[in-house]
Amino acid sequence: MAVLSLAEIIVRLGGELRGDGDREISQVASIERAGPADVAFLANPKYRASLATTRAGAVILSADAAADCPVACIVCDQPYLYFARLSQWLNPRERAAAQRHPSATIDSPLPASVVVGAGAVIGAGCRIGEGVEIGANCVIGDGVAIGAGSLLHAQVTLYPRAVVVGARAIVHAGVVIGADGFGFARDADGSWLKIPQIGRVIIGDDVEIGAGTTIDRGALDDTVIEDGVKLDNQIQIGHNVRVGAHSAFAGCVGVAGSARIGRRCTVGGAAIILGHLSIADDVNISAGTLVAKSIHKRGTYTATVPLLEHGEWLKNFSHLRHLEALADKIRALEVELARLAEKEKP
Repeated sequence: MAVLSLAEIIVRLGGELRGDGDREISQVASIERAGPADVAFLANPKYRASLATTRAGAVILSADAAADCPVACIVCDQPYLYFARLSQWLNPRERAAAQRHPSATIDSPLPASVVVGAGAVIGAGCRIGEGVEIGANCVIGDGVAIGAGSLLHAQVTLYPRAVVVGARAIVHAGVVIGADGFGFARDADGSWLKIPQIGRVIIGDDVEIGAGTTIDRGALDDTVIEDGVKLDNQIQIGHNVRVGAHSAFAGCVGVAGSARIGRRCTVGGAAIILGHLSIADDVNISAGTLVAKSIHKRGTYTATVPLLEHGEWLKNFSHLRHLEALADKIRALEVELARLAEKEKP
């Protein structure tokens, strides 16, 4: 574990130091739990009261909070981003020594720097870059490509002839990429005829995919996840979806087929995006929102009902059944008011 002085941190990451530059730091921690060898951060104003009792060796914060800090501090414009960079520095990814477990099945030539875990299967005709780590029990189908420096945790499945993964990707356990999209045509007798899914999944560079997430191959064209996209756990991406660069989705988001999502978008947990929609760049979708039409302008969009006590919820939402009748009554009253106003004119 690295041990850094506050002065060293400032030299590398910038910011304004207030306090002893020789103080040594070995880890990051929350502002409530940090000790003298930890750096904490303050980004949310609701935790500002915790400054008074923090035992941290230093706190990363904005200029307006610095006067209340009783310990050394690093003043910067974006405390959370600064914290993320420092945490990466203090907690670098641990890379396994290049090895191939004897229980792995490997049918493609691999660079000497590639790590292959126990029980992994790598099919024929794969292109695996330098420094790739393939975890235990992963299944890499024939013809798959994985870019240099990528990490696949245990039990990742990449379907054959369907997947291209870029450089420096992180794919967490249980991810399935390249399964068939949900493509069926209904016959006259009500039965379903499967449509062969012949597209691929193209994953860009520096993408992270959370545990249990599934990304379907395209029906005809490719499903595309552009550079820098971050996907949380248990997300479903349907066939022919395109997700723009540096977008981020929280857990349990569902995106139906052929949706087009712009760059730098964020999607809150459990939001649903229906198929064949387009979402502009820089759109923020709140948690639990159902997106049922295209969004053409950047901004934040929300379609949720605030939490209510159950009895109040029942009372309020019982009125929904009568909205059409109420609207008819209002229209009739407006007509009557207009008639009376006309009658009273001199």
